[in-house]
Amino acid sequence: MARLTVLGGGGFRVPLVFGALLRDHGDPRVDEVVLHDVDQARLDVVAHVLAQQAAGVPDAPRVRTSTVLAEALEGADFVFSAVRVGGLEGRSRDEHTALDRGVLGQETTGPGGVAYGWRTVPFALEVARTVTRVAPGAQVINFTNPAGMITEAMQAELGSRVVGICDSPVALARRAALALGLDPARTHADYAGLNHLGWLRALVHDGVDVLPELLADPAALATIEEARLLGPDWVAALGALPNEYLYYYYFTRDAVAAIRSEPQTRGDLLRDSQQAFYADVAAEPDRALEHWREVRRARDASYMAEVRGAEDERSEADVAGGGYEGVALAYMAAVLRGETTTMILDVANGSTLPGLPADAVVEVPCLVDATGARPLATAPLTGHQLGLVQQVKEVEQRTIAAARDQDPGALVTALALHPLVDSVTVARDLARGYGILR
Repeated sequence: MARLTVLGGGGFRVPLVFGALLRDHGDPRVDEVVLHDVDQARLDVVAHVLAQQAAGVPDAPRVRTSTVLAEALEGADFVFSAVRVGGLEGRSRDEHTALDRGVLGQETTGPGGVAYGWRTVPFALEVARTVTRVAPGAQVINFTNPAGMITEAMQAELGSRVVGICDSPVALARRAALALGLDPARTHADYAGLNHLGWLRALVHDGVDVLPELLADPAALATIEEARLLGPDWVAALGALPNEYLYYYYFTRDAVAAIRSEPQTRGDLLRDSQQAFYADVAAEPDRALEHWREVRRARDASYMAEVRGAEDERSEADVAGGGYEGVALAYMAAVLRGETTTMILDVANGSTLPGLPADAVVEVPCLVDATGARPLATAPLTGHQLGLVQQVKEVEQRTIAAARDQDPGALVTALALHPLVDSVTVARDLARGYGILR
């Protein structure tokens, strides 16, 4: 049996992870969950939801809560990190500060991601040092955004014992297989890049790459959310299926205009809806799970809605296409039970992708077993892919160093070098807007 500590345990998405644990009947498995958060009231709300999820489920994992980091981490076998330093208020400020200056306001991509990293890296390093001290055998699964950047910061302390996860690559590969009428479990995805900046370059079924067939079929592409978002002609011209977040790079002006035309950013929407959720559960704890399900449905449907347009509502298959909780469970099952599998994860590059530093965290297919994750050999990135990845990775590494050293000048340099920030003057103004420069 194993203990899982969830950092950010008062967060809205924790019931997704717990639901995955309830569906796991393997042996050994996680039998105790420790929720850590700095806000006891939020922990109490989530504990109500989890108790109602577990009602009638035999041998459901035990749940306890703690607001003390070292206490929550002590003795953990797995640590799932999903914290939001600054809360949704911080996300909203990140978005509006950028939009007010005419550049992309998005949580992880562009200046918002740099600001988020600046706030989060110091806490991530504290977590890594605490894990080393009180849970030296624990495996850390990072979902704290910006996921690639935070995973890389933690690896300086924990090495390969920390991996980053994201559901976007898994969902993209799944949708591509289903668009061709194939079983996703019988396909292999050649996917490479960084977190929120990668491409599906091949989809192998029975030894044959079927991606060219998909790219040549506009009707099949129209069933894939990412292809609808970026346009089937552009996807075909690229010769690869981009991660949905590449919309912000390929259609930057369109994205900024679309987001600015909305009455509120997604950060605003989530802040308001989740404030209402926590208040509703505090008032009606016996309806905690019901309230959570209602808000979750609205949250899923609103994902990237500001750039998809009102006429392109997410299909039921897109919403239900799998989530990060499934990725986390698959990783834990492989490590706990030695169930060898292949997963797309954020891991140290080594020599996997030429042109990037060995310590750079990249998002690539990995072999996972009882010893952890190892990146698999993969084809090099093409010219335009590598150029963009190198530039963004440079920004990530400079942000990590700036946040670690609390160096505002270095953070301005990181902002100015980001491809979505079009001026050093704008970078300095952003830093002042974020309260980093005076």
